[in-house]
Formats: sequence, structure tokens, C-alpha cells
Amino acid sequence: MIQFVSFTYKWLQRGWMIFLLILCLNIFAPATAVAAPPTAPVTPIKVKVSLGNEANELKFFPNHLEFLAGKIYKLVLDNPSPQKHYFTAKDFADAVWTQKVQAGKVEVKGAIHELELLPEGVAEWVFVPMKRGNYTLRCPIPGHTEAGMTGTIAIAPQ
Repeated sequence: MIQFVSFTYKWLQRGWMIFLLILCLNIFAPATAVAAPPTAPVTPIKVKVSLGNEANELKFFPNHLEFLAGKIYKLVLDNPSPQKHYFTAKDFADAVWTQKVQAGKVEVKGAIHELELLPEGVAEWVFVPMKRGNYTLRCPIPGHTEAGMTGTIAIAPQ
């Protein structure tokens, strides 16, 4: 009987030690991350830019764009002019995270550096500006940049 009591006592001691160890780990260990409940999707901020106009002016309308870092934007590009134009801003494109570019029934994902819009073409570029700075926008078709089809894009801190 004494052996049984001694055996039981040792196991109870060990049990308490294990219990205390688990309790200490739960109190002093860093909390584990808990997944946040799903939130509603963020609606992108819509910005519209026309490449040229119906009068065939070689300009971007507007020709200065400003974005805040960390926000999500949908840049809607349209070309109402009778000739094709490019939206070229490579350094800006490198400073943003592109979610997608959508034109017609095609969705493009990945790095974007230049968009070509044919007459009456429309494209949507969904992105998040990441790197602050001022960037150059232009249409590289011969004669278009020289005629004034240029602009600036600024990414400001949030």
C-alpha cells in the first residue's frame, strides 16, 4: 500500500509540474496570430485619363496625376482620338503593384510598362502605388511627345 501511495504521489507531482509548465507557456509565450474575419473588398479609387481627344489634340487629359501610396486605384484610360496612342510611364509602373489590366474581355496580370490604345480603345489598370516619387508620362509615337503629349505622375506618402 505504501508503494502505491508513493507511486501515486510521484505521478501527481509530475502532473502538477506539467500543468504548471503548460500554464507558464500559455501566459508568457507570445500570442499566436489569429486570422481576421474576412472584410468587404476595397473599392478602387477611379481616375480617368483620356489619351488625346476628338479634335486630335496630342495631349493627356489630365496631364498631371497624383496618387497616395498604399491606396488601390483603377486608372481608366480611353482614346477618343482617331489615332493610336501610348500611355508610357515605365518608372511609375515599376513603383506600383499591379493587380491587373483589363481591356475588353482580356485581363493581363504582372508587370506593365506601357499600354497602347487604339482609336476608341479603353483599358482599366488596377494598381497600388508603392514607391513615392515623381514620374514622367509620355506617348512615344514619333512626333507625339514633341507635340506635347507628356505628363507627370506623383506618388505621395499616405
